[in-house]
Amino acid sequence: MTARAAIFRYLDLEVTDTTLMGHYELDGRHFHERITFSTTGPLTAPAPRALADLWFLLAGLSYYKAGAATTIDLGTTPISQAGRALLRAAVTDGLGEFAYRNALDLTDVDIIGGVRTSPVEVSLDETSVLTPFGGGIDSIVTVMNLNENITQKLFVMSPPSGLFEPLEAAAAITQKSIVRATRSLDPQILTTDPDVFNGHVPVTAMVTLLAAIAAVADGSGGVVMSNEHSASVPNLSVAGREVNHQWSKSLVAEELIAAAVAERIGSQFTVASFLRDRSELWVARAFSELRQYHAVFRSCNRAFAQDPARRSATWCANCDKCLFIALILAPFMTRAELAGIFDGEPLAHPDLTSQLTALVGQGSQRKPFECVGDPDECSVALQAVAESDEWKNVLFLAALARRAPSSSTLPQQLEPQGVSRAPAAWFR
Repeated sequence: MTARAAIFRYLDLEVTDTTLMGHYELDGRHFHERITFSTTGPLTAPAPRALADLWFLLAGLSYYKAGAATTIDLGTTPISQAGRALLRAAVTDGLGEFAYRNALDLTDVDIIGGVRTSPVEVSLDETSVLTPFGGGIDSIVTVMNLNENITQKLFVMSPPSGLFEPLEAAAAITQKSIVRATRSLDPQILTTDPDVFNGHVPVTAMVTLLAAIAAVADGSGGVVMSNEHSASVPNLSVAGREVNHQWSKSLVAEELIAAAVAERIGSQFTVASFLRDRSELWVARAFSELRQYHAVFRSCNRAFAQDPARRSATWCANCDKCLFIALILAPFMTRAELAGIFDGEPLAHPDLTSQLTALVGQGSQRKPFECVGDPDECSVALQAVAESDEWKNVLFLAALARRAPSSSTLPQQLEPQGVSRAPAAWFR
């Protein structure tokens, strides 16, 4: 059994006009991560430099997890109350799945050190925003539905190994300018080492902060995320604590990030999700009408492997994500159109029945550890598919639909869900 480390230290953050370099130490073992930006203003300006400290804190969790140290020493890292609250939540909840899978309790972590800091003044254009873009249905729908009076650029993250082709193809269709950042992880963390812990970290929260840094450096007044209502739904509850694979896409994380950003540069800058009060089915319906993207978009994780040799050139049509995307699109597209996207029919594949069963909440936990919708959304989609004449010959779909009744209807799922922090100016 892997033993927990004693102390994880935040050593230093180096900032140049175009790069961030974080330095960390885990029980004497050193790690380094570099982010290289393009087409932004200087990162050394006061506002982006202030936000870089927040990124530095969350980025460290990629290396902290190797030892799950009982003490985190922030050293001389600038941090104030909201920033500390964000880091604490990122450790206990952002690493919730990691802790669950490794049978760890991270509520006992002692966070020490850090120095208080004051906000910096910034002048931003509130009619200009940066939208993180991943080439999937969520960010495509956001880009295409944002108020045309808002100047919008895309924020694209890439690994040092090269650009992701499906993402680039989708981005080209938007005809938007792109701000790029390349993330170079310490190679030590990419190897399989039996003496360290491995698992999921809150990557989206890190990307959100990197987008905020780039936006502020460029004078833009906001970051437009694409996280739906269901991202706040946990996968399971353990000893009274919720475990959510999508914690860093949740409303709670959004609020914590926004508060920490406001603490550093004031409230003029907005970090919010355009899709926060929308269901996955609302997004799927909107995307079904954007036919120009159907041949190029990709949500399968295997298309975005760090190693180009391991990247899939097509949808794998076997993973939970492929199955989920097929399921939510099916009520709004013909069976032939759906088969054309996936070059096959995940929904008709009997070998995927157990995965589909998990998606609709009939498995051992509320939903799979994947970026998928909540069980009720999936059940509503399944009911619609099972009742469709096109799918009636797939008998196991109807049988599963009978075992997984939904508590809402398709029309209800297409109505706003919960609250949204997105400003009215972002909407048409």
